[in-house]
Amino acid sequence: MRYSSLMIKTNKEAHEFDSVNATLLQKGGFIERTMAGVYTYLPLGWRVLNKIENIIREEMDKVGTEMLMPALAPRQLWQQTGRQDIDILFMASGANEASIKKNNASYIINPSHEEIITPIAQKIKTSYKDLPFAVYQIQTKFRNEERPKSGLLRGREFRMKDLYSFHATEEDMLDFYEKVKSVYVKIFDRLGIGADTFITQATGGDFTANFSHEFQTICESGEDTVYIDKQAHKAYNKEIVDQEVDKANFCASRTCEVGNIFPLGTKYSEAVGYTYTDQQGKQQPVVMASYGIGSSRVMGVLVEKFNDENGIIWPAQVAPFQIHGVVLNMDNKGTVTQGERVLQQLEENEIEVLWDDRSGVSAGKKLAEADLIGIPWRVVVSKKTGEQVEVKQRKATETKLINLEELVGQVNK
Repeated sequence: MRYSSLMIKTNKEAHEFDSVNATLLQKGGFIERTMAGVYTYLPLGWRVLNKIENIIREEMDKVGTEMLMPALAPRQLWQQTGRQDIDILFMASGANEASIKKNNASYIINPSHEEIITPIAQKIKTSYKDLPFAVYQIQTKFRNEERPKSGLLRGREFRMKDLYSFHATEEDMLDFYEKVKSVYVKIFDRLGIGADTFITQATGGDFTANFSHEFQTICESGEDTVYIDKQAHKAYNKEIVDQEVDKANFCASRTCEVGNIFPLGTKYSEAVGYTYTDQQGKQQPVVMASYGIGSSRVMGVLVEKFNDENGIIWPAQVAPFQIHGVVLNMDNKGTVTQGERVLQQLEENEIEVLWDDRSGVSAGKKLAEADLIGIPWRVVVSKKTGEQVEVKQRKATETKLINLEELVGQVNK
């Protein structure tokens, strides 16, 4: 991908925002703030978010089937489950008189989808032979946060993966619940934050009267305080720690919640009258659980954890490109030709390249922008590199000249 053809504009001199991720993602041209708690994902940011979500999708496909549910819901669905008064709900209605004349109804903008999926499942899966099953989606969600802050860590509009499972018995639900726990551990390992992410016991909030489990990542900008036993790799949210554990045995850390899982029981199935026919022909309530991962929040957490004084340091698996190519001395025909040859060979080897082909931009600015954007490998082509390329990994301090074939081998390791 050529820099000149992408919608990219970095701004290294932009003012500091309220968190590292808000500052670096906006300076680096990944996101653009539209209003408080709402961001546009520019091409670089969208590539990162897609890679995060594809990792999540690959692991979710092992336990569920993907689908897509609507953002809007009729109010009666939320009234039916008793959640119509929770304080994060947004309402949608006609924005002007002409629109209201067409349709004067108002709708709930879904922050989660228990109210949608339960009555759908009720129509399709009605026998013990149909259970268990699980479905998930990756979608934009909306929550009326009082004080959106910290960039992607707390917004009014955000991306989330939500999985819903349906079971004949609580025992079966809890078995599946543990299976999803393991899948979540794999996801966060693949995303590069597994070592700092802890399964954390917490309250059930508006979802369930039972305890739930959060996946909390150590992060100085996080809003939660979690008491962690690192040796046992378990933790408790501060909200329950006084009643559950002796604080003296745990280390308190600031954390950010990147995922959560809730054993819903029969709360939602009973609200809508969703039952299944058991082997004796009797009607039994379906047992449910729900499981969320904040994919856009994960993106913010990655930036909070992987950065230095020069910019972002993306883990290779989620970086927008594998290589940031920089051509210097653009007025020299030989350099331009060499640059085109390098780009062609990299792309023929199916390596993702952001190629800085801009003219009239100083070498210093190009190299500084490469550090800010944070792609794992920087490759420079200039008069002094000849038939080789100058290579530097983002976390390294030294550069080296190597052959293109050697570069391809190292990048594809």
